[in-house]
Amino acid sequence: MMLRGSSRALGNAAIAPVRIAGSRRLFSHTVRTTQRSKLVYALVTSSVAAGTLWYNISNRSVVYNDAPSSSTESTLKAASASTKTVVVEDEGLSALVWGSNKTHLLNDELPESIRVPTTSDWFKNVALRDLALHENHAACIDARGDVYQWGDGFFGVEPGSSHSRPQLTLKGKNITQLQVTRSRVFALSASGRVYVLSSRQADQALPSGTQTPASTPWWGTGWFWGEEEQVDFAEITPKEKLKRGERFVQISAGSDHLLALTSDGRTFAHPATLNANSHGQLGFRKCDVPAPADLKQFHLPHQHPRVPLELTPKSIADPYAKSSPAIRPVGSAPRLTEAFVGKEAAAAGLDDSNIRWSDKLFEVPALKGVKADRIAAGGRSSFVKTPDGKVLGWGANEYGQLGLGGNITLDTITVPTEVILWRMTPGSTRTTCLDMFAGGDLTIFEVQRSDGSGIPYIDVLSCGNGQYGGLGNAQYSNAQASPVRAKNVSGLLEYSEFHKNLQPIVPETVSVSPTGHVLLTLDTRRHAGPGGGGRDVMAWGANFDYQLGTGKRGSQSTPTLIETMDGGRFMLQSKRADEVRDMQGNVWKKGVEVEQRIVAGWNNSIVYWRIQ
Repeated sequence: MMLRGSSRALGNAAIAPVRIAGSRRLFSHTVRTTQRSKLVYALVTSSVAAGTLWYNISNRSVVYNDAPSSSTESTLKAASASTKTVVVEDEGLSALVWGSNKTHLLNDELPESIRVPTTSDWFKNVALRDLALHENHAACIDARGDVYQWGDGFFGVEPGSSHSRPQLTLKGKNITQLQVTRSRVFALSASGRVYVLSSRQADQALPSGTQTPASTPWWGTGWFWGEEEQVDFAEITPKEKLKRGERFVQISAGSDHLLALTSDGRTFAHPATLNANSHGQLGFRKCDVPAPADLKQFHLPHQHPRVPLELTPKSIADPYAKSSPAIRPVGSAPRLTEAFVGKEAAAAGLDDSNIRWSDKLFEVPALKGVKADRIAAGGRSSFVKTPDGKVLGWGANEYGQLGLGGNITLDTITVPTEVILWRMTPGSTRTTCLDMFAGGDLTIFEVQRSDGSGIPYIDVLSCGNGQYGGLGNAQYSNAQASPVRAKNVSGLLEYSEFHKNLQPIVPETVSVSPTGHVLLTLDTRRHAGPGGGGRDVMAWGANFDYQLGTGKRGSQSTPTLIETMDGGRFMLQSKRADEVRDMQGNVWKKGVEVEQRIVAGWNNSIVYWRIQ
């Protein structure tokens, strides 16, 4: 059953499709009858049952005790009429939100703390291509491929004082994917171009008379197409020229760095700020950036000077950074800027607040010749997955978020290293990684295990900081270096109507919040057969702001089903929408296939309709 309707402040009852199991609620308002009425009703019922049984026996038909009643629909209609209960099926599209709303990321009219899933009017009859939430700002892509941004951090006001709806920022680029950091919004277009915008509206303003930024190096076309009113943005291009037909197909952002994957399986990285390689998460140290003095003339067609940059990890630049003054050697170098960015970059006075301070994507040297089909970026860590199911990780490892095992005690790994996912399994068991998800200091691996003799099954492995139960193994551990099995979502099987045997239940999507909670969607509909339900949602981890949707505070260390207000299973649905509108309320297309997706934000969660 899917939660529908508004439950703001628990004032309105949720509106849901009527089911046989839920028919008890329809009779809950009837007046109690007398004992005599009950006796008469029982006698009549017994007579009808006996007559029905005699009729079926005389006709030599078999009656199954689990067969559905042929008069269910008429019974429900009669019950609805007698109890004055009106059941309305909401055919439109609406988003469900819960958790922290202190920076107005969920809705400007909802309270700062939303305990249970509640509808948001911002996304009424709207289906999106993608949506991303950060701490103080958010962004989404509507059906037309345009980018909208909102939140207190975007409008530049104090937390709790913003009352503005999502604003259009990047238009006409056919964007398909979004990634956000504290100061940037990265967008990937359908053609494989990577764009960057500021996360603050004030930094997107163009001076009067300035040409509209173009995707080409220097010539602007805004004056011809009437795009002078567009916001300031920039394109990030690869340092090495891509092959013919090669393009970027996926992006993933950490706290200060960006990973990009091409259609040929090449992995690139981009420093979003000067802190992008604090733990070696870029996979390289040396690169170059435009000279700060030349940023104002960046649109001119001359050769732009560049400054060599060397981003040295903190553990290498200052091995005694975490040591007390008594332990630090007298002759050790202080933590100067030159030690982290190089002498030339420090002398040039680099300022990473400008979106054009770094304009290139650099291929990770250690991964040249290694084909990848999936990338994931944690807060300060990076991962790639190969087509044969192997995982390589590098970056921060102080909480064990790389999953390299308890024998690796280094807090910084600068070279991509294979993650062992088959520890504590028999030698005959083959383990293949199907997908991976990362957020903050927590990493989730979806693996398939098979010994060749039985039915393969799916395990969900987690590692990293599980202080608030994010590991899902019924423990609260602030460091886990060896990937552990999450309970209630690993090794699940269900009967398949098509295969006529048990098949594994595969997690469809996993969303990991940087603040410590996890939302996992189980594909419980794949083998359900005709009339099967939706996809169950499991939640666990931090829950200080009701971000798990349980209606109460208290972190959970084991995955738990999210329930609706009437105690039913909270299930994500798919359907054909009568019409889909863009973020401005205009009809984009009719008869569109859409599905619900769930996103774990900073102490909040949202379910939106996504175009398939």
